[in-house]
Amino acid sequence: MLVSKINEVKEQIKSWRGQTIGLVPTMGALHDGHKSLIDASAKMCDKTVVSIFVNPTQFGPKEDFDKYPRNLDTDLEICRQAGADLVFAPEVNEMYAECPAVTIVPPRQYTNILCGKLRPGHFDGVCTVVTKLFNIVRPDFAFFGEKDRQQLIIIKKMTADLNIPVQIIACPIVRAENGLALSSRNKYLKVPDAPLYKTLFDIKMCYNDGMTDIKTLSKGVSGANGLEYLEFRDKDDLSLKEIADDNTVVFAAVKIDGVRLIDNMELG
Repeated sequence: MLVSKINEVKEQIKSWRGQTIGLVPTMGALHDGHKSLIDASAKMCDKTVVSIFVNPTQFGPKEDFDKYPRNLDTDLEICRQAGADLVFAPEVNEMYAECPAVTIVPPRQYTNILCGKLRPGHFDGVCTVVTKLFNIVRPDFAFFGEKDRQQLIIIKKMTADLNIPVQIIACPIVRAENGLALSSRNKYLKVPDAPLYKTLFDIKMCYNDGMTDIKTLSKGVSGANGLEYLEFRDKDDLSLKEIADDNTVVFAAVKIDGVRLIDNMELG
């Protein structure tokens, strides 16, 4: 079932009272990574809601909001195959009827680093739209991919701090055969190579061999072509690591063919 109005969602949710509800928030252009989230929700919950909304408040003035891929018909077929019960695809003026809108601002120590440092205000927009979706759908569970791990950690903190009654479920990164983390932006790549995965995998292998010095682990990587950052941070609170351990995640971002790609890998 496809709906575009908030009231339609609320009426449908009301008819499901007593059943567990899962929410999969997306911006559309769905791929197998999104499908794995919908699959996980369909297996865990009685009913699954997928939101498809390209959220303008998380894009900067020079980012690709207008060019972001959109294909609702294909997305709906993927949702149907994966077992979604309801697809919520609102227009911008439905989600943001009042302008300026109230904004959720997460702690800056979580957002002024990694992607947030390069995209000021991005996570304010993410947290605002996710909070709105939580209030509209009132899910028991919400499913997010670990590819956007900084986002996942911030949403977990926001949900706990604001006492939002939803359990956040983290789902593993889905990769292509060559290791490339699936992303809606991958279609813009001239050659779908996986340099980030190769770099992160090599670092993990070195850690498994007993290397824990971060300068040594990242040696030769910092000057890589197109690399925006490569950082070792705690998997729970994103604090910088001085020595790698089993709670360390390596975060990286690179720009290839004008396309910005992110990836991460747990060392433990």
